[in-house]
Amino acid sequence: MELILKQDVENLGFKDDVVKVKNGYGRNFLIPQGMAILATPSAKKVLAENLKQRAFKEKKIVDDAQALAKKLAALEVKIAAKAGAGDKLFGSVGTADLSAALADAGHEVDKKFIKLAGSTVKRLGKYTASIRLHREVSASLDFEVVKAAEE
Repeated sequence: MELILKQDVENLGFKDDVVKVKNGYGRNFLIPQGMAILATPSAKKVLAENLKQRAFKEKKIVDDAQALAKKLAALEVKIAAKAGAGDKLFGSVGTADLSAALADAGHEVDKKFIKLAGSTVKRLGKYTASIRLHREVSASLDFEVVKAAEE
């Protein structure tokens, strides 16, 4: 079954991609959730026309994403977290914490576009996160988890 994706779907494709999926996955999940439409010949023509019109806008968006990637690479992010004996944290630091730290630095990045190795950080130290800014642009961000000051 061929479908046109209406939004990004993890491990399948990006918005406006034409993908082949099994019939049940398309009929029972993607189409009812509003994530995809059937790839009929007329829908493909409409998609091609939309992509042609959007090509110029897309170039500007990619350039903005690359500029943001350079800014993020130069950024020093420190996240303060409560830690016990040694370097073990009380709780963990996840993508939401990293997204909030980036927002404090003036860069709005949604937490669903941030990937951490192991999904959470449970110890003090330096780590690297992967941030997808656009389907063609991703950046790696180095950050450090430090011990919060005791009150």
